[in-house]
Amino acid sequence: MSQALKSSGPNWSLSDPDLLKTQAYINGEWVDADSGATFPVYNPATNEVIVEVANVGAAETRRAIEAAEVARHEWAARSAHERSAILRKWNDLMLDNVEDLAIIMTVEQGKVLAESRVEIVYSASFIEWFAEEAKRIYGEVLPQPQTDRRGVVIRQPVGVCAAITPWNFPSAMLARKAAPALAVGCSMVAKPPHETPLSMLAMAELAHRAGLPAGLLNIVPTEASREVGEELTSNPTVRKLTFTGSTGVGKLLTKQCADTLKRLSMELGGNAPVIVFDDADLKLAAQGAAASKYRKYGQTCICANRIMVQDTIYDEFIEELKNVVGTYKIGDGLDETVTHGPLISRKALEDIKDLVDDAIEHGATVAAGGEFGEGYSHYVEPTILCNVNDGMRIFKEEIFGPIAPIYKFSTEEEAIAMANDTEFGLASYLYTSDQGRAWRVAEGIDYGMVGINETIIASAYMPFGGVKESGQGREGSRHGVDEYLETKYLCFGNLGK
Repeated sequence: MSQALKSSGPNWSLSDPDLLKTQAYINGEWVDADSGATFPVYNPATNEVIVEVANVGAAETRRAIEAAEVARHEWAARSAHERSAILRKWNDLMLDNVEDLAIIMTVEQGKVLAESRVEIVYSASFIEWFAEEAKRIYGEVLPQPQTDRRGVVIRQPVGVCAAITPWNFPSAMLARKAAPALAVGCSMVAKPPHETPLSMLAMAELAHRAGLPAGLLNIVPTEASREVGEELTSNPTVRKLTFTGSTGVGKLLTKQCADTLKRLSMELGGNAPVIVFDDADLKLAAQGAAASKYRKYGQTCICANRIMVQDTIYDEFIEELKNVVGTYKIGDGLDETVTHGPLISRKALEDIKDLVDDAIEHGATVAAGGEFGEGYSHYVEPTILCNVNDGMRIFKEEIFGPIAPIYKFSTEEEAIAMANDTEFGLASYLYTSDQGRAWRVAEGIDYGMVGINETIIASAYMPFGGVKESGQGREGSRHGVDEYLETKYLCFGNLGK
């Protein structure tokens, strides 16, 4: 194994050590698990235990739900201006503590500090956005056939919401869910992933400092995901579940919520294509494909999963992509000279290696990288695979790592068919200088989001979400508040008397 795939792990410390929380946050208080149980949180760069965190179960989760139910009524009765002011303070505290929050994220998740800083700012942008959207929850007056009646439509908060979030964006996923919920008057119980609970707990501490009333935001860290998940999905007090994660888990949670008919938002798996046509700017396309494929080290649901290149420029594109990948440095994310950190776990590495081995066995060749760390290492070299085809597992399955398979296509129609040959439909990207082609392809591929000559497309201002088995609902933009509101019709009669 090369030295690039090893790391000893730099030392780290926080300017504000109180942001490193290890207890659950329930009803405005930091509490241990009833049993006193804890679970370890590991640094994926070194495989060392960072801290032990409270390992709560169904009973603590039930109390969090009860607290959320009590708190939501007074919160919903407040003016939008009051709710907005507290959220704005939360946003400000996030921005004031970017460096500490970034260090916590890098230590528990592995991404480099530069990416962690970006995520903290990105997370805060959702809090700021929805703080403003809180003031824009409009109703309607509708015409009635009767002259002595008026129909009024108002929108009210759903109630208690539950959130289950993934490890790859430990701060952003809470912000995208909690900010709109709190903005419109809901309360929330959130279960962080056991791999990365510290970022969410730090955010809860800052929400507490911002003056968020007790019970509105509750954080229940656990290794007993099934037990806590079943409480969140079965408890009738919870009126909505929002989940980001795999399609398989999303389907299971959907079934579990059916008995109580909860509102659902599901942001699930992806299999994002990058389509590069022969009239594209190849340097721009290679840089964009690399930025998408290797950001967060390929561990996002919108990362480029299939890079599809027109056959006339196939070899040239691969050379451009190799030039970009050749500038990367792999190591501990706390090292400011490092561009890409480790995978989240050894299992993640082994799953990716299985996909690569299958592709090679069926004829794929390695154009760059291809080395996997051994032993307890979570490091993988950024890899480019050539001569791949749609008969390989890697074409159909989400990679979730720094492996870029490059496919050939001949015609626009073939590219659209290849892009749509998946049950997923989250993000997609295309590169072309032909505006007509851009419109045809963007409208012809079945995805919730399409980047045209751009792969960094997520923003608090834009709707994020997919179609088909990539989920339902939208996060961000003005559409994001709709997920947490119910529509109520009021009929005013006998107005002529």
